[in-house]
Amino acid sequence: MDREKSNKNTRRDFIKKLGIVGAGTATVATVYFDKNDLKAQKNGKKIKVLTTDKKVVEVDASDIVPVNTEVETDKMQHRGRVGLVGKKFAMVIDLAKCKNARKCMHSCQAVHQLKPEQHHINVLEMEDEVNGATYFMPKPCMHCDEPQCVSVCPVGATFKRQDGLVLIDNEMCIGCRFCIAACPYSARSFNWTDPKDAEKYKDVPYDIELNVPQKLGTVTKCAFSADRLREDKLPYCVSACPNGVFYFGDSNEDFVTNGTTKKTVRLSKLLKNNSAYTLLAELGTKPNVFYLPPNRENK
Repeated sequence: MDREKSNKNTRRDFIKKLGIVGAGTATVATVYFDKNDLKAQKNGKKIKVLTTDKKVVEVDASDIVPVNTEVETDKMQHRGRVGLVGKKFAMVIDLAKCKNARKCMHSCQAVHQLKPEQHHINVLEMEDEVNGATYFMPKPCMHCDEPQCVSVCPVGATFKRQDGLVLIDNEMCIGCRFCIAACPYSARSFNWTDPKDAEKYKDVPYDIELNVPQKLGTVTKCAFSADRLREDKLPYCVSACPNGVFYFGDSNEDFVTNGTTKKTVRLSKLLKNNSAYTLLAELGTKPNVFYLPPNRENK
């Protein structure tokens, strides 16, 4: 009996070190692994797991408590398509504050298996039409209320959730690239080659909100960090910016929070007082990404 109790304690301590146990309990929050790898328990082989902080680690198979991964994966995919009830997410980008630090790009690339030439958010150098001055403009997916990309997808791989997010299910994507052609914001890219660290992620079940693992021959795009929103956290790009460029929040509540200062303000007031605009508004796509002009009195 003492030996059995000791083994249980050892396993619990190990899992706690990974940071995947809920506070005050011994319940694993999220551990993904291939059920076929359970056979490795008999010969001491290593298996890969994805921790809740999005890191792939190798552990001894004997240290993992089996779960029904097919059921858990199906549940995860379903909630990824439904979204967060009662929410309507929006982003505000203050062009007067962008200094081209590109931390937003790097943080996004790091968690989404993106190579240096791939972007879910890109920082562009722009020129003011009036005075010729240059400024920098971060450009993610606009997560439109009327997304043209969704209407052209023949298999439902691109879809819009009730909380305003437009996502891609690369388990369904057939690589036709109709959505790329339809998007007026050039916000999508295609995996022409194997994604970064493809071997590292090959046994990790697909997470539709994180959009990882990426797959050869599928389309990829900004997901507004849907996996972070489910944890009530700001998107990766918003949190990484050192200059206070990004505000993010729920337009239904009319509040957004600055990723650098953590200051929360009314969305409607922020937009009205700073002459906010959306890109290509004349197309009727109704973007949920708003821009504050680079040159204005209130900066």
